[in-house]
Amino acid sequence: MRALPLAFALTLVAQTPQWSQPAEVRYEDQVCVSYRARIDGPYLVVRATIGSGWHTFAMDNEQRAKEKLAGKQPLSIDKSTEIAPSGLELEGPWYETVPKDFSHPELRWFSWGFDQQAVFVVKIARMRGATAQITIRGQACTDKICKNVETMLAVPIPRQFPANATGEINLNSLVAVLPGSN
Repeated sequence: MRALPLAFALTLVAQTPQWSQPAEVRYEDQVCVSYRARIDGPYLVVRATIGSGWHTFAMDNEQRAKEKLAGKQPLSIDKSTEIAPSGLELEGPWYETVPKDFSHPELRWFSWGFDQQAVFVVKIARMRGATAQITIRGQACTDKICKNVETMLAVPIPRQFPANATGEINLNSLVAVLPGSN
């Protein structure tokens, strides 16, 4: 009788989305930001955990800043987060956690991002191979320094891509990334 519950448990474990190994971006001994990713139903989910005192930027930070500047020259624009997967064919727009407004309009400096955690999600049309490679580029900053982000994740691809699966992700808690980003 024990074989049935064990087989059922193994099936559940096999169906549970697996997070990739974390990729940490460091400045000296501090973790600026750490990334993990997984395939969750029909979605690619990338989670950023931002180190204490650090912040990173939205995927559409540059587009948001340009809209606010309305043709005026900025002092600078912080680098948007860029996520480039290979081994996956994407469908539709990216979604992200609602970014915080870090702007200082009096300085003509407009910026949006995250200071604790952020989630980036996109729907997958097709997958190829056993592992997807995810390249992440951007910037993480404190109030005094900035560190360029360039890291990679290896995300396990499930054997069967469930065409009708919904996944655990709730897109209603996210916002669509502005067109022209990433």
